[in-house]
Amino acid sequence: MLIRIVRMTFKPERVADFLENFHTNKKSIRNFPGCHHLELWQDENDKNIFLTHSPWESEEKLNQYRDSELFKTVWTFTKALFSEKPIAFSSKKMEEVEK
Repeated sequence: MLIRIVRMTFKPERVADFLENFHTNKKSIRNFPGCHHLELWQDENDKNIFLTHSPWESEEKLNQYRDSELFKTVWTFTKALFSEKPIAFSSKKMEEVEK
């Protein structure tokens, strides 16, 4: 399992555009083969910063998504809204601590 986190900082006047586009496409992204989950987070202190959290079956499945028309369309729209360069990274869960 690969966990993908993408941190995006938007121009304040473009946050609503991002959210509208995310809500339009979220089900298609979540249902893309290999995507196990999708969450959108907002920074507690800076309301222009959002993160996506998505576990993927494998790096190969993530790359298939990144090569898809869906990703190209969503990302082309989204990157025009940024005020800073996005930060993306992939990780794997090492340990989960139970109660």
